[in-house]
Amino acid sequence: MTSIESTRSKFFPGNKPAVKGNKAAQINALKRNDPSRYNELKDMSQRDSNVSIPEAVKDFSRIRSAVDASPEVDNSEKIAKLKEQIEKGTYQVNFEAVADKILMEEF
Repeated sequence: MTSIESTRSKFFPGNKPAVKGNKAAQINALKRNDPSRYNELKDMSQRDSNVSIPEAVKDFSRIRSAVDASPEVDNSEKIAKLKEQIEKGTYQVNFEAVADKILMEEF
């Protein structure tokens, strides 16, 4: 039967390093990239890690900030009045205003 230690990866803590020798040799064995590869990866990350935010998102952000900064409007009294007029049957539709709004939406 094989021992667990022989099948485990050297990644796990508590394992002895695969490199025999002095401390400097062990540290060098654990380095992942040589200086040229490090510079190559650094250049790639600087070149490829750009973020561009579309103008529509920037506009939305500005609008959201303006809305959040504006005071709240309480329309509950107006809504209650309109509900009451509709229930009583006294609400009069202003057809010219509705037509104007429809035309403003189209143009």
